[in-house]
Amino acid sequence: MRTPIIAGNWKMHKTPAEAVAFVNAIKGALAELSAVERVVCPPYVALPGVAEALHNTDIAVGAQDVHWEESGAFTSQISAPMLVGLVKYVIVGHSETRQYQGVTDEMVNRKAKAALSHGLRPIIAVGESLEINEAGETQAFVERQIRAAFAGIPAEDLSRIVVAYEPIWAIGTGRSASGEQANAIIGGIRATLAELYGAAHAEAMRIQYGGSVKPANMVEFMSQPHIDGALVGGASLKEDAFVELVRLAIQAKGLA
Repeated sequence: MRTPIIAGNWKMHKTPAEAVAFVNAIKGALAELSAVERVVCPPYVALPGVAEALHNTDIAVGAQDVHWEESGAFTSQISAPMLVGLVKYVIVGHSETRQYQGVTDEMVNRKAKAALSHGLRPIIAVGESLEINEAGETQAFVERQIRAAFAGIPAEDLSRIVVAYEPIWAIGTGRSASGEQANAIIGGIRATLAELYGAAHAEAMRIQYGGSVKPANMVEFMSQPHIDGALVGGASLKEDAFVELVRLAIQAKGLA
């Protein structure tokens, strides 16, 4: 069985001091919930403090993005070598980076390869706009994103990659896909990966859902067979809510 993974994407929230206080407040409760992999992704400036606070725990730290070059004249950017020793995971291709920073499918591929080359584990985010969804083109659009993101990535690297399906229209809006809708799209992602790498590799791949995930709908998503976790935004900023999401994931997958 695929080990579920719940990752909190804090986006541009929490100062370094607030971030450390937050993980110190939740790490005791999360330590008892080890049937699910737990990841927190604070802003860059909070990474050293959070990494230190979570040292000697099995709670992982992730970065919210990475540049594909190792160094250079890329003002404001962070490279994979800069993250080594601080994080285990790095989110690439989140829709907000695509929308506000001009990140393209090709860039996502290069970011993922850069992360892998330095021992980091990419969480590759894909998802469609409301217009694409309403036009009935979600499956084809997401398939193109997957094919572009995985171009040139060998099968032996797949065990270190997580995919996150996040419909753009459900991020931070309070709207979410139904469990069945999300499961169908994620099943399509798995089918695309099977075409690229074979059924065994596709079945082993962990694929999260993201988009207004909260305790009230967590079981609906986690009870679906293709959904292996959640990439959580707003609810990951609240101590009780994030811990409850992990508990519910364990419950829904029958891991208690």
